[in-house]
Amino acid sequence: MAHTSPGAQASPGEQAPSGERTSFLTEVRDAVTPRATLLVVGVIALQLLFIASYVGALHHPKLKEAPFGVVAPRSAAERTVAELERLPGDPLDPRAVADEATARRQIEQRDLDGALVADPSGGTDTLLVATGGGTVLADALSTLTASLETDQGRTVRTVDVAPASARDFNGLSSFYVVVGWCVGGYLCASILAISAGARPAGPRRALIRIGAMALVSVVGGLGGAVIVGPVLGALPGSSWALWGLGALITFAVGAATLALQGVFGIVGIGLAILLVVIAGNPSAGGAFPLPMLPPFWRAIGPALPPGAGTWAARSIAYFRGNDVTASLLILSAWAAAGVAVTLLAAARRSALEGRGELRDQPRRTRGRTPTP
Repeated sequence: MAHTSPGAQASPGEQAPSGERTSFLTEVRDAVTPRATLLVVGVIALQLLFIASYVGALHHPKLKEAPFGVVAPRSAAERTVAELERLPGDPLDPRAVADEATARRQIEQRDLDGALVADPSGGTDTLLVATGGGTVLADALSTLTASLETDQGRTVRTVDVAPASARDFNGLSSFYVVVGWCVGGYLCASILAISAGARPAGPRRALIRIGAMALVSVVGGLGGAVIVGPVLGALPGSSWALWGLGALITFAVGAATLALQGVFGIVGIGLAILLVVIAGNPSAGGAFPLPMLPPFWRAIGPALPPGAGTWAARSIAYFRGNDVTASLLILSAWAAAGVAVTLLAAARRSALEGRGELRDQPRRTRGRTPTP
């Protein structure tokens, strides 16, 4: 008959012998490991950061230093620019522009968000805006300009130089398709890693994951471009250009996620969410374009994939592809850095395994019979 010594304890996951009861605290210790506790604490931190970032960025939008042109005779233009510079809160960053044609061109090139064209011989001036760059921003400029004109006993009519599509409510479709591409990137990379361990075992496996990520990016980029273009008619512009942009965004985010996982393991998934979702989405200029965001989010937005992607998508859809070079370079840098770090982390891990220096290597053989 089997006998258990008084000091013996049931191993984790095994039932205690008949007649013995495991204490509640022992059950808690078995169920909630220190590693699980740290991960839960990390999730709570991400939750609170999510709330702080989204509410902090979007709870009180107001214009701040929006690039704004003034077209008027020289003396009047200088006087108007000086008056706009003294507005409380610095809502505008005004500068004199030679003529209306130049102002239109600079708006189409995304150098200006709007421009006021004065009519010296009449009482009605013209405000040039571009709802394709964000309807909320265009409305804010219209409201501010109308108020200023009314104070001076003048009226203003608004002309939309780059109008948003009738099927693109508030100009948000470009932002949402970019969010979809970003989500696909980090989710796919996370699945590729988690399915066989969060850190690549070696350069070969890392290359396979990168290759799979590239294939997913091409397919996801095409799908997104087809949905927002031919299927829904939400975004005008070249579907081919949107396809290429979508593939680059998805791959950039996926490669960055693979890199973070390669260096930090499963914690890398949380770091990817921190960068893309918590920091990137509210600062992307989607719901509120950059001139309406607080300074911190306004500063980091263009450097993160959602912000760079949203700017480029709007440029493709409404501004004839103008001013996309910087955004494409930023996305390419994320992609290149992600690939490089992923391969370096995999090579380092492979070298450590070869020397038997990897701390978590015993976990792989735990419970297995050693091979002769």
